[in-house]
This record gives sequence, structure tokens and C-alpha cells, in this order.
Amino acid sequence: MMLSKRALRINPSPTLAITAKAKEMKKQGIDIISFAAGEPDFDTPDHIKQAAIQAIKDGFTKYTATSGIPELKKAICDKFKKDNNLVYLPEQILVSNGAKQCLFNIIQVLIDHGDEVLIPSPYWVSYEEMVKLADGSCVFLKTVDFKINKSVLEKAITIKSKVLILNSPSNPTGVVYDRKELESITEVCVKNNIYVISDEIYESLIYEKKHVSIASLNERIKKLTIVVNGVSKAYSMTGWRIGYCAGEKEIMKAASTLQDHSTSNPNSIAQKAALAALTGPQNTISFMKEAYKKRRNYIIQRLQKIKGLKVQKPDGAFYVFVDVSSLYNERIKDSVKFCSELLEKAHVAAIPGVAFGNDRYIRLSYATSDVDIKKGLDRLEKFAKDLIKNPI
Repeated sequence: MMLSKRALRINPSPTLAITAKAKEMKKQGIDIISFAAGEPDFDTPDHIKQAAIQAIKDGFTKYTATSGIPELKKAICDKFKKDNNLVYLPEQILVSNGAKQCLFNIIQVLIDHGDEVLIPSPYWVSYEEMVKLADGSCVFLKTVDFKINKSVLEKAITIKSKVLILNSPSNPTGVVYDRKELESITEVCVKNNIYVISDEIYESLIYEKKHVSIASLNERIKKLTIVVNGVSKAYSMTGWRIGYCAGEKEIMKAASTLQDHSTSNPNSIAQKAALAALTGPQNTISFMKEAYKKRRNYIIQRLQKIKGLKVQKPDGAFYVFVDVSSLYNERIKDSVKFCSELLEKAHVAAIPGVAFGNDRYIRLSYATSDVDIKKGLDRLEKFAKDLIKNPI
């Protein structure tokens, strides 16, 4: 069987691979502590579940318009106006099977062969693979404290540059760009007519800072920006698969047409649940955010005391990106081997940093229970001490 060159270029997700291996070990009766999965550990709120149940009872189980039901698109417009000071019309909204499909669709309709996509590193694992599928070229930007600045962006731009992918709050680092930083990026993008895909899926999980959408800074950058968001992280609805994006009508129309021929509409029942999420009580968001903030503070305090580890306090999301490179030795020479041994010997699952573009790091998710976080950090601390004592 001959696979296409396109298929052969794509790498499997290391995050899913590690998670799958950890689950298999759990099935074998091994006590695994997982810092791997990127999803909230809280249950979906009851009023959202009830909306889905009611949709089933009402027989709302058929196809909908590809781009989403009108009432959900209106709720998304209302959300953008209320939370981000962004005014969009329903025809500028596309609802997809998760924010991931939104990103995929947008990259497909914007990128041609040879077009360059600027991606700050570290970066979310799927950006690179999506650009490959669109036959584009990735240009990875060096960051300082995990952020790009105006100078780095300007130097990276060529006549082939077309899109900048900006993820704030970031997966895997948790950094958040403030207004001043976004203004300098805006200046460069507007001057060079660079589109911005602004991945804001972790918007609701920012602890001390305030979220600013780059599209809200002025009309010129708004016309160049596609804002991507969804209900997965804010409402603990990862499995419901509802994401949404907003941008210029022509781009959204093209993305919707692409979706016509791939998945058609997102799940009808899940759309009703997402509508309930956006229009119903919002108190669960603050509850989850407060829990994550406490976990973040604890995990940072613990990690900073473990010899051989370096860590920067994240501003948002629920990840810490930990520099473990000083623990590398003749046996453990990279992040994949580090995570493999951490899982096999300490029974702790983490994601290798090479998946995000930096092999010196590992990613730990604190979207897990307080008990598991403490137990997992105890094991990680012992693992690190053993490596220092016995490097070979």
C-alpha cells in the first residue's frame, strides 16, 4: 500500500502517545500519576448536561447548518462583545468540531505551497503538523521568557511570510501577552500585512493578568486576525468537541465551505450544550480557575526546591514547562528518554518538550487532583535525586 507524501510527513502526537502508554500501565494495575493530559479534571456543569439531554428528548439530533446553529452563533457574538470588546456578525462565526478543527480549517484556507507561517517556540504540538498538511513552511521564532518581541518578529519576516500563530495563554508554557506586547506585534503585522491566528482557548484561565485579544486593539489588526476559542477548557467540555472562530467574512466562508466537505456540522446535541454553557451560569469558571491557581502555586513552590529543575511561573492555562536538561546524562540524553524513564521507573507521566519544540523541557499539567499532584511531585523529586546520585 502506497501512502501519500502528505500522510508520510505527519508525525503522531507525542502527548497522546504518552497518555495512551500511561493508561495501558494503569490497566495493568500500576499506580500511575499523570501530568500528561491537557484537559480539565472537573466534570461538565450539570446545566450543560441537562441542555444536551433536553436536546435529545426534543429530537434535536439531525444535521444543522455546517457553520453552526443561529442561536449558538449569536451567543458567540455576544461573548466576543462582552468579554473581548469585539463586534462580529453571525456570518463571521464558524462553529467546528473543537478549536482544533477551527485551526485546521483556517490554516488550510490561508496557506498555499511555500507560504511561511511564523510560530513562536515553544509551541503547541499540532501547529507544525497542520502547516505541513497545508504544504506550508514553518518558521519557528526564538523567544525570551517564552515570548516573542517586535525585533524577533521583524527579522523573521520575508516576502513568503503570511501568517503568525499567537497562543495566549500558551500551551505549553502558560505565558500571557499583555496589551503593550500585543501592540508591538500588531504594529509589525499590520505593516507587513501578516495574518494572525490568535489561539485563545485558555482565555478563561488567567490568574493575575488580564486577557487581551489582539483583534481588539484596532480595526486594521482585527481585519487580519482570526480569533479561535471554544468551550473545552472554560467549561470542562473537551469531549463535546465544540470550538469556534471569528474573522473576515471571506475567510470564514472559505473555512465553512472546507468544513462542508470534511465533517459538515459539529454535533447538534453538543451545540445545544455549548449554547447553555455560553448563556448560562458562569460561576464554575471562577471556581475552576481558583482551584488551578492554588495548584499552580503549590507545584511551582515544589518544583523550585527540586535540585536540577528550572521553572518559570505560568500566567495562565494549567501547565508548567520545566527545564530538566541539567539532569541529562549518558543514558538520558533528551526529553523523550527522560519522560520514558520517569514513567517506567517513577510511574509519573509527563510530556517531552521536544513535542513543543524544545528538547530541554518537559510539560507537566496540573489539571489533576491535589492528592495526585503531591504524590507525583514526591516521585519526581526522588527520581531527580536518584539521577544526580547515579548519573550512569
